[in-house]
Amino acid sequence: MKNFLLQNKNNPWFWIFVILTVFLMTAIPLMSRDAGNSGDEDGFQVPQGKNVVNYFKTSGQDTTCLNYKDVMQYYGSSFDVIAEFINQAMQIEDISKSRHILNSLLGWLAILAVGLIAYQLGGARAGVFAMLLLFLSPRFLGHSFNNPKDMPFAAGVIWAVYGMILFFKQFPKVKWYTYLILVLSIAYSISVRIGGLILYGYFGLLGFLFLVKVLIERKQTSKVKTSSKTTHDMPLGKYILRMVIMALSICIVGYFMGLLLWPYALQAPIKHPIESFKLMSAFATAIRQLFEGSLQWSDVLPWYYTPKYIFMTIPIAVIIGLVLFFVCCWRKKEDRFWAFFVFFTFFFPVFWIVFTKANVYGGWRHAMFAYPPMVVAAGWGFDTLVKWIESKLTVNNEQLTINNGDKETNDGRDAINRVSAKGIVVNVAAVTVLLVLLIGPIRHICANHPYEYVYFNELAGGVDKAYGNYELDYYYHSTREASEWIIANAEPNPDGSKIKVATWHIASVGYFFRNDTARFTPLFSRWYEKGNNDWDYAIFTITGMAPEQIKNAGAFPPPDCIKTIDVDGKPICLILKRQSKIDMLGNQYKSKNQVDSAIICFKEALAINPYNEAALNNIIECYLMRGQLDSAKTYIDHELTFLPKYETANYFLAHYYMTKGEMDKAIETCKYIIDCNFKFTSAYHLMCNIYLRQNDVKNAEKTLGQLIDHDQLDNAGVQQLINIYKADGLDDRGAYRKLYKKIAKSLESRGKKEEAQIYWDLYKQLR
Repeated sequence: MKNFLLQNKNNPWFWIFVILTVFLMTAIPLMSRDAGNSGDEDGFQVPQGKNVVNYFKTSGQDTTCLNYKDVMQYYGSSFDVIAEFINQAMQIEDISKSRHILNSLLGWLAILAVGLIAYQLGGARAGVFAMLLLFLSPRFLGHSFNNPKDMPFAAGVIWAVYGMILFFKQFPKVKWYTYLILVLSIAYSISVRIGGLILYGYFGLLGFLFLVKVLIERKQTSKVKTSSKTTHDMPLGKYILRMVIMALSICIVGYFMGLLLWPYALQAPIKHPIESFKLMSAFATAIRQLFEGSLQWSDVLPWYYTPKYIFMTIPIAVIIGLVLFFVCCWRKKEDRFWAFFVFFTFFFPVFWIVFTKANVYGGWRHAMFAYPPMVVAAGWGFDTLVKWIESKLTVNNEQLTINNGDKETNDGRDAINRVSAKGIVVNVAAVTVLLVLLIGPIRHICANHPYEYVYFNELAGGVDKAYGNYELDYYYHSTREASEWIIANAEPNPDGSKIKVATWHIASVGYFFRNDTARFTPLFSRWYEKGNNDWDYAIFTITGMAPEQIKNAGAFPPPDCIKTIDVDGKPICLILKRQSKIDMLGNQYKSKNQVDSAIICFKEALAINPYNEAALNNIIECYLMRGQLDSAKTYIDHELTFLPKYETANYFLAHYYMTKGEMDKAIETCKYIIDCNFKFTSAYHLMCNIYLRQNDVKNAEKTLGQLIDHDQLDNAGVQQLINIYKADGLDDRGAYRKLYKKIAKSLESRGKKEEAQIYWDLYKQLR
């Protein structure tokens, strides 16, 4: 270390690197104190952290963590366990703030690792460039505040990449700290998410390429007689064996260390991690995402979802740096090996997501661990360009210096000073250009803190163009600001009762009302059903709302919205104040079949707010129940003006056409619903019934077959198909055999062979 400092004491970029590192270590945790809670924290991460701590405190007697919410046991959750242990040990009340500080320190560690890698490959200046680029990447910075899944994993992976680079640069004399970095980073990555096993692939690939490189070098040096020896002169067999033993010891120790805070894995250290890896590779939970202007299910998003999202939401400076990386960093033969490894570590994860059609959502947060290597490449690219410019400005020493014996003349010294001055100008210009390219991200960070992660770059048109076309606050960060605003500004109820705050994000909102339960009661409500529920104020992020609605300036925000939380002037969260509970009263009348009274209430509610979705749905249903089709159609048409793709409104329209006897229009409407949302099963059942009314059994069966192909076959669909098969002359046994065969073939055609085999077995059992 002493020699290293002596070597760099006159290098200004080294000291800039050190100062920037210390500054970021302070700045990022301070910034994180303003962040809201992410969508996974209060409902999943915090409770599971407590469950795991209780497991260890009770010596395994409390096994809640082994089956919490049917999925959490498959995550290592080491971040949550460590955070919970610290919070309990230090008796911290505001656990959210402490978790965010810890989370931000992992973000800082990721930035530091990026700087160190770039330093290793390009020098101190490359390290500074890379650190600046990552810190001023708003998406990454925002997630560093409060993403307890993806940020810890990204930090672990990038430190492992750094350790691998050190390992092969030092081999065969690997330093002790390199062992430590690799073991701890691999262990931590696995302890957060079993996907950390990808690091073994990285390690193996780099080791193989390194050996190929060594063999080529040995072959070349063997043709040149030299008395000097290198570290590669060790006998090849011994050289390879040493590498294998070292790598295996690191991988094995890292693996088992990664299981120490993971109770489910400790139950079966080989079987359960493999089970977890399989489950995570084919994650079943699908979420509707706003992408390219429409709500789409995450399990069927276009193949380019992740790469496009990355391209739209990283700074243009990083994109330019990547171009420079591909142009410049491959020119030198000695750089190609490391350039390929850096490229592979950011390209492969994104490629694999695309290739496997992975179920991803929330932008590109699942691929966040691929971003730090991308920034390494960008920082290295900028540095390589600067070096090239410097080389062009450097004049040969023979032209600079006029020697007079052992002394330089004034002309020589002046020439050297001119070159030095030019070097300073080049470096200042490089930093200036980089900061100019980063003006957009810097402005976004300053103007929209703590919502940094709601960022779209200039090529995507910023938040203004993304609004209504792509997800904004998909992780619900803004619920903190909204909750605190209500606490500060809510008017008490006249009868002195608790103020009811409705939200879809009950876990995170509940956290911020935890110290004021005497005045407030948070309760769950969906956006389109809120009129049916009892509430006084409401908090809703725009995530999950129909894009046609939120882009309709006349209908959105609705009249009962009293405040919005904005990013660049676009609302990402609404605070509503209830103007009347007449719509809720109408729903109560409707549930008691007092239709006349219900209609009166709904009309009054719609006079107050014409865009009250629950009141509209209820009054339409009431009129359809009474057979007053024209009245129902009036309200259906109105709802479709601001919610043209809303499944419920279109479903009522299909019922209207069917009741009117306009079957073709009813079928077309059902097809439109399915086109908008292929998981809206009621449309399939209605269309099937319409076909059966027309004695079109073939199309009825074909319609239900779509349910099978979309994995949406429910009990009602099963019964409809069985009835169709029985009407065709089959008995119960034969009908079920035909159904199982149809399901098995559908699964096979979609590559789900294991699931298909289950139905083939059921089919055979009924022979």
